[in-house]
This record gives sequence, C-alpha cells and structure tokens, in this order.
Amino acid sequence: MLFVLASAFISVALLFRFPSRSASQGNICGMKPKKRQVSLCLLLLLCLGGTTTTEAIEPISTTIAVGMAAALTGFLATYQNIFYTFHECCRTEWIAFNKTGLRADLDSKLFGQHIASRIIFKALNGFLNNENPKKPLVLSLHGWTGTGKNFVSKMIAENIYREGMDSKFVHVFTSTLHFPHLSHNITYKAQLQQWIKGNVSNCERSLFIFDEMDKMQPGLIDSIKPYLDYYDKLDGVSYRKSIFIFLSNAGGESITETALDFWKAGRGREEIELKDVETALSLSVFNNNKSGFFHTSLIDKNLVDFFVPFLPLEYQHVVQCVMAGMRDRDMDPDADVADQVARDLVYFPKSERVFSVKGCKTIDSKLDYYT
Repeated sequence: MLFVLASAFISVALLFRFPSRSASQGNICGMKPKKRQVSLCLLLLLCLGGTTTTEAIEPISTTIAVGMAAALTGFLATYQNIFYTFHECCRTEWIAFNKTGLRADLDSKLFGQHIASRIIFKALNGFLNNENPKKPLVLSLHGWTGTGKNFVSKMIAENIYREGMDSKFVHVFTSTLHFPHLSHNITYKAQLQQWIKGNVSNCERSLFIFDEMDKMQPGLIDSIKPYLDYYDKLDGVSYRKSIFIFLSNAGGESITETALDFWKAGRGREEIELKDVETALSLSVFNNNKSGFFHTSLIDKNLVDFFVPFLPLEYQHVVQCVMAGMRDRDMDPDADVADQVARDLVYFPKSERVFSVKGCKTIDSKLDYYT
C-alpha cells in the first residue's frame, strides 16, 4: 500500500509539474491545472480507495496513507505559489510600487532637476495608486544629453519591478537600433503594434521606454496612438495600467533658453516652474520635422500626460554627480577630485561657462582617469 501511495504522489506531482515557457504560451504565471490533469488526479485517488471492504488495513499503513494524502493536498494547493516565488510573474510579489524608494532616489541621486523630480514622483504616485485609471500614463522626458533622462527611467523601473530594468515586463526601444530604416516604416508600425499588444496581453502593468525619440522616423509613433487613448479595451486587451515613457533631446534648446534667461536675470534655477517651459517645449517638439514627435497625434490629441523638462546642469551639479559616482564605487568622496573632474568638462555659453555641454554623461570615464 505504501508503494501505491508513493507512486500516486509522484504521478500527481508529475502531472502538475512546472510548465516550461515558450513564446506561444504567453503568461504561464496565471495558468491553472488543466481539466485532464484534474481528472487524472481524481482517478488516481479513487484507485487508492479501490480495496475491498473485507481487506484488512494495518493501522500504521493507514496513518502513513492519511499523512501522504494530506501532503498531496497541500502540494496541490500551494504548488503555484511556490512557482511564483522563483519565476517572475505579473503579480504583486514581483510588481509593487516602492513610493519611499522612488522619493529617496530622486532626492539623493538626481541633481539639478527640481521640476522633473516633482512631476515624476507625483505622476507615478497618483497613477500607481489608482485602481481604475482611464488611460495609460504617458511621460515625455526632454533635455540635453547627460541631464538624467535615462537615469530616471532606470529609477522608475527599479522602484516598480523587483527585477528592475531586467524585468521581462520592462521593454526598451531604441530608435537607431530597432527602427533604423525609413523605407521599413510600414513594417515597423505593424511590428510595434504587435509587440505592445502581445506584452500588455501578458501583463497589463508593463513599462515601455522609447529612447532617442528625436531620431525616430516621423509618423512611426502614431501607430501606437490607440493604445494610449481613453479606451477600456481594444480587441479584448486593456492598456490602462501600462506606462509609456519617451526620451528625447528634442526641445533641449527651448529648455536651455529658458534656463539661461533666468540666469541672466539673476534668478535662481529653482524659481523655474513647469508653466515657464511646458508650452514652448511641447510646441518645439511638435514642430520639429526631424523628431519622432513631428505633428504627431499623440500631442495633437493631448495623450501625453506630462512633458517633463530636464534643465541643463551647472558646475555644482556636476560636482554632485562626481561625488555620487565615487560613493557608487565604494570610494571616499574627494572634493578635490570632484572639482578637477567638473572643471575638465566643456561648458556653454563659452564666455560665461554656465552649463555643462554633456551634463554628467562622461563622469564615469573621467573618474577612471582621475582616480
């Protein structure tokens, strides 16, 4: 009898073994036992009770049988939860907004971006705490290179997904890599729609990051316009809990011009508010015929929730970047080294040397040289 029970336990375990994931299976995290599996399980259990009423059952064997039956029941009830622990799934074990962590990261690691920090935190906090959003959250981050756009995108991913940027629910598209040829625009549009629909079908809390929007072919991004609009579902798929982030250097001139005007007027950069740059920024991006946002319906139909300006960085911010870089390397922050690195960068306008041309982008390689 013990042999029969053990065989049954192993057989049922094999029936409910963890499935291997293939592209055609979609999200296996939500899989339930198939009817065939349940039927076979019940058949095995019925077979165990098939002894005649006249057959004597030894008390010890009966006790072990009951114990194994209880273990089997527990296994069937918990096997999926065990699986969720080790395999990334579209569940709260793997996807949960760390409000405190994002606030701390923005305060301690993002320098000189008071507008961006405030908008991003409030936008994400409001959206991720809304159980029934009307549309996906759409953020468009603009500014010169090295001002923190990619850095903030990484922060967002790390404070929502347990796996951060390595999460299979975080998807990054780079224009020059994924959409390099103008002649393939029609194909790119179909592929992009398919990619987004497939990934959101797999997990509604997906994050899509589009880098180098200023280098994207005009008109391509319009192909995803329906997914950003106010629809409950499209072809049975809801996109309302997804997040779309666009990164672009376009509009950097407009942002810099505003920051320079404040500097020349003797006003602190902290006095710059979103209203001082948002309108000029959106118009600049919309009318830039070399940008992926050129005359896009995403702007025309007001589907971008926030245009987030990243201000050009000054000397003091570069020093902060260097000090943070040394801490990341487990080095003791050295103000003299930070000063050397910051002074070695190129600033503009040439006569005043106010803003760093490359922001903090080359800090890491500079640290290799100076340390």
